[in-house]
Parts: sequence; structure tokens; C-alpha cells
Amino acid sequence: MGESGTASSAGLLAQLESTALAATREAAIACQDFVGRGDGKAADGAATNAMRAELASAPGTGRVIIGEGEKDEAPMLFNGECVGEGGALSFDIAVDPLEGTSLCAAGMPGALTTIAIAEAGSLWEPGAAFYMDKLLARGEARGAIDITDTPEANLERVAEALGKAVTDLRVIVLDKPRHEELIERLHAAGAHVSTPSEGDVGGALQVLLPRGDADLLMGIGGTPEGVMTACAARALGGVMQSRLAPQEDDEKQALEGTDLERVLELEDMVDGDSFFVATGVTGGLVAAPRREDGWNVTESMVVAAGSVKRVIEHTTATERNAKDSGHATDGGEDS
Repeated sequence: MGESGTASSAGLLAQLESTALAATREAAIACQDFVGRGDGKAADGAATNAMRAELASAPGTGRVIIGEGEKDEAPMLFNGECVGEGGALSFDIAVDPLEGTSLCAAGMPGALTTIAIAEAGSLWEPGAAFYMDKLLARGEARGAIDITDTPEANLERVAEALGKAVTDLRVIVLDKPRHEELIERLHAAGAHVSTPSEGDVGGALQVLLPRGDADLLMGIGGTPEGVMTACAARALGGVMQSRLAPQEDDEKQALEGTDLERVLELEDMVDGDSFFVATGVTGGLVAAPRREDGWNVTESMVVAAGSVKRVIEHTTATERNAKDSGHATDGGEDS
């Protein structure tokens, strides 16, 4: 585990939570001009620029361990980029400035601006890996998941651990051509399968949140989303396994010699204190920004150390970057 200056985990949260909230909030607001306009890359670029501007004023020095954009040839906070004002505090960052780019472009629910912050040296570095296979469940299924086993066997064990029938399980799998066989097998086994077109992190939250209505997340998605999901899973006591799953020829070539069968456990992906923040862009799990009496009103979710809180912030359109903006927390999801 890396060091984070003299800051304890509580100190890390205290000093960086407001920065993370500002980063996702401003990124979500910046996307609004592009919601439903068919240009996902423009929305992604606006979110990235807004998030980078907020992170520039973070106390200490943050290093982007894993960013999003390169695999999609989209704007990005790149791997290895350093942000912040400098100083003794150091920390790791995993980020996707706009998760659900196509959802935003189509004006569909589910898009989020997302970031995870952790103690320096505690996040797994994927290098040239863009995609990974993931298996995620809530903590009650500890010891029941095995990513090397068949989907059917995992369903049986998780159902037993949760005290359910397989026919009562709900599984999240991204609706991608690579998952056609997986989805068919899950259906044949009797499970309910939800297949969003995008939204790896959103799907994971449906599994992990106290009031979440999904039991498992399976399948291949992005590595940034995997690391952020791991941070949320660690905070909420979830269980997760993953392994690299390169999809494109360039990625496969870059990973030659890498053990693609190695199973990454949760502690391999994040082995220090961390927290995760998401702000809604188009509604769904987290409400979209709205204008109200001259204010920008945003809803965010902070997942950290056994708790979930929703944060409602009111910021003025002319002073969106003010650090002392009013906010209220509903506390309705604390666990």
C-alpha cells in the first residue's frame, strides 16, 4: 500500500471529497448542451475539460492511474497525467469523465460523470489493457463467485448464498455482440438479464447499493470502469473478480506475454482506502442537472467506507466553480 503523506483515510476524504464532487458536478453541467444532440465525443470533451479544470485546484498531487478515452479515440485524462496544486498529499485517480457517452448523445438515461480517488500507490495499473472481464456480487455472495467457472455454476452458487432460486436472480450484462452467448446461457439457466447498451459503473452500482435491485454483474467492459467499480465494491463490502480480456488487435499485440488467465481479486485492484463519486448527466440512477430559479441543481453519489450518500448541490450559473456552494445531503442510502 502506498503512502498518502501524513493524511489518514479520514483526512484523505476530508481534503479530497469536495474536489471530487466539484469535478463530477462541473463535468455533468458541461455535458448538458450536448445531451440528445448526437455528438458523444463533443460531450466527452466538454466533461473532460471541466473535470481537468477542477482537479487542477486539488490539494496535493494526484496521478491518473487509469483514464478513459484512448480506447475510444475520445478526449481523455490520460494515464500518468498529474493534477493538483502540489504539496505533501499524494493520491491515485481512476476516472471516466463521461460514462455512457452514447447515452448522453442519444438523450437516454444512465450517463454519469465518474471518478475514484485512493491512497497513492493503491490502485492497479492496467498499462495497455483497455478491456477486462468482470464478475461482481454483493457481499453476501462472498466465496460464491469464480470467474474461471461457467456462468451457470456461478448462478447456482450465488443463488444459494443469497437464499434465492436462480430464477429469481437478476444479472447485469452489457448489450454487446461479444456477450450474445453469455446472455443466451443466462436466459437458458432461468435468470433475469438486464442488458443496458452502456453503463458498466451504473450496472455495478445496481448490484452494490443497499437498495440495488441486481444480484450480479458479468461480462467484458472497460478497465477504468473496472477499477472504479472495485473502489465502490471495497467500500461497500462487495466481492469482485476480473481478468484481462483484450478486444482489438492493437490491444492484443500490446499485451503479448501478459498472463491473460490471471484472476485479479478485489484487493489486487485496490488495496488502500478509496472513495468513488458519480454525478448524474441524463437521469436514471442519479438525477440529471436542472435549472431552478437561476441555480444549477445537481445530484451526486459518494461511496466511501461502508456508506453511500446523495449530495444535492445548488451552484449559480455565473459562479459554478465556487468552492463554497451550498449543498444538502439526503442520507437516504447510508449503509
